[in-house]
Amino acid sequence: MTTSDIQSRSDDLARTAVALRAERGFNCAQAVACALAPEVGADFEACYLLSEGFGAGMGGHQETCGAISGAVMALSHLNSSGTETSGTTKVATYRLVHELVQCFGEMNGTTRCAELKGIGCDHGPRRSCPGCIEDAVKIAVDIIARREPAE
Repeated sequence: MTTSDIQSRSDDLARTAVALRAERGFNCAQAVACALAPEVGADFEACYLLSEGFGAGMGGHQETCGAISGAVMALSHLNSSGTETSGTTKVATYRLVHELVQCFGEMNGTTRCAELKGIGCDHGPRRSCPGCIEDAVKIAVDIIARREPAE
């Protein structure tokens, strides 16, 4: 995978993720994690299974947006060195995740599912679920394209 290759497919990956939610009933976390799975060398089915509980803001708690959680999973899979060298890449992975969350929050005014949907807030919805999915995928793709491989 080259930097320009994944960046040139950012819109297609975002559309794929939105379609997984709309057409196959994936939650936001599953849609993002599964759309990015081939890009980060992750197993599609494993991503689906592992991300199921992260939908609706962490299992229906309306906290961290599921789309963010799915992107965190993809970035973690890509950057982690695994159990052979436990703990050696977590600080670098945290930096990638920090960038993802910060950028998403700046774009949308929040990272909380309830606030994004306008639940219990004085304002209306800030961003639709499909919009959050698009944002999370595109931010993750940008981070993937710019990231320095773990050593």
